[in-house]
Amino acid sequence: MFVPHFNKRGTMANKPITMTQIRRIIQLKAEGASNSHISRTLQIHRSTLNTYFFRLASSGKSVSALLAIGDEELGKLVYCENNTQKPVGRFQELKKHFAHLQSELSRTGLTRLLLWQEYRIAHPDGYGYTQFCEHLGRHRKILKATMHLHHDPGMYLQIDFAGKSLSYGDRFTGELIRCPVLVCTQPYSGYTYVEALVSARQEHLFCALNRCLEFFGGVPRNILSDNMKQYVVKNDRYEFTFSEIVDQWSVHYHTNLEATRPRKPKDKPSVENSVYHSYLRIYARLRNEEFESLAALNRRIQVLLQEHNQHTFQKLPSNRREQFHEEEQPLLQPLPAEAFLIRRKTRAKVQMNYHVVLGEDRHQYSVPHQYIGQQTSIIYTEHTIEIYLSLTRIATHTRCYRKHGYTTLREHMPQNHRAWQEHLGWDADYFVAVGEKISENAIEVFNRVLASKDMVEQSYR
Repeated sequence: MFVPHFNKRGTMANKPITMTQIRRIIQLKAEGASNSHISRTLQIHRSTLNTYFFRLASSGKSVSALLAIGDEELGKLVYCENNTQKPVGRFQELKKHFAHLQSELSRTGLTRLLLWQEYRIAHPDGYGYTQFCEHLGRHRKILKATMHLHHDPGMYLQIDFAGKSLSYGDRFTGELIRCPVLVCTQPYSGYTYVEALVSARQEHLFCALNRCLEFFGGVPRNILSDNMKQYVVKNDRYEFTFSEIVDQWSVHYHTNLEATRPRKPKDKPSVENSVYHSYLRIYARLRNEEFESLAALNRRIQVLLQEHNQHTFQKLPSNRREQFHEEEQPLLQPLPAEAFLIRRKTRAKVQMNYHVVLGEDRHQYSVPHQYIGQQTSIIYTEHTIEIYLSLTRIATHTRCYRKHGYTTLREHMPQNHRAWQEHLGWDADYFVAVGEKISENAIEVFNRVLASKDMVEQSYR
C-alpha cells in the first residue's frame, strides 16, 4: 500500500512512501523523537508528518495496536483520496479512443502527429502533443506484453529463413551472388544450426534440413516453421495444408510438421532470437570477408556457429552445446538409414552443340555428340545430373548453378572439336611438357624451335 508525500520544498512530489516508512514514523514518535528529527531522518516534510499524525490519532488506536495491524488496514488510516492522482476527465475521454487510435496507426501513412491534430480539433481542451504521445505509448506498451513459454527437451525444432542474405563472388564471372540463410533452433537448449543455401526452393531447403538433422544427430517430435510457401499450400489461420513433398519428408523422418499463424513471428520466438544472434555473431564477423564459393562461405559459417553454440550463457554456467548434448539429444528420435532425396525430372532436346539445357538453372550439360537432335530425360537432385535416352543413361554430371554456363566432358566432343580444344591449349609450356615425356633430346629440339622466332606463337602455328 502506498501514500503520497511532500518533498522538502513543500510541494507534492507524487513519490510513493511505503508502509515500512509509516511504521518507522510511528516507532520514532513512540520513542519521543521530535517532528524535526523524524523529518530529517526519514526525509519527509514536517507538514506531511503532521498530516500523518493527525490521521493516525483520529483512528483512536494505541501505538502497539497501530504496529500490530496489517499494511492494508494501516494504509486505509493514512490514505487520503484527495492526495491521489485521479484520472482527469480529458484522460478518460482520450482512453475511450485508444482502440481506434491503435488500429489507425497500422494504416499506411498514418502518424501520431496527424492523429493528434484530429484529436485536438474534436477536443480543443485536450492534451498537447507530448502528453498525447505519452498516454498512447503507455497503452501500446501494455498491448505488447510477452509470455514465458516452457519448452520440453526434444519436442520441437523451430526453423526460419533469416531476413537478410549472405553473398559470395563467382570466381568465373565475378558476379556477387546472394543466397538465403536457413536458421534452425532447438528451443529447449537454444542449440542452433545455420546454413547458406543456393536458393530457397524446395530441393535446396529439404536437403539443408537433412543436413540440419544430421547436425543434431536425431529427429525432434515436431518441426515448426512459419508460413513459408515451400511448406504450406493453404493456411486458414489454425488449419494448414502442406504440399505433398513436405508430407513425404515428414513421413520419412517420422516427425510432425506445424506452421505458425500468418504474420505472427512470436509463435516461434526461439528461432527469431537465434536469427538475431546470427546477425551479431556470424553476419557481423563476415562483413569484411570475401568468398569464392558457397562451400567456402558455409565452412566459415560453421566455424562461427561452433563458437556461438559454445558461448557461455550470461546467467547460467553451461552453454548451448553442453545443454543440448546432456539433456536434449538423448531424447531425439533416431535418424533413418538414408537421407530424404528429392529427385526431379524434365525433358530436353540435345542441341547442335551436343548439350542439353536444364532450364531451372539455365545451365548446359554435354552428352555424346552422336545424340544430337534426340529427346532426352534429365533426372536431377541437389548435387547430380543424370541424362537418359529412353532407359539408357548417356551422361552424368555434377550439378552447377552458374547461369548461362557450360559443363562439358571431353569424351562427349567430336574428334575435330577435341583437336581444336587441344590446339587452343598450345603454348611453350605445353611443348616442353610433351618433350619431357619423350627424351632430353626432344626437350632440346623443342626449346630451339620455340626460340627460333621473335614471337613464340609463330614457331608452332
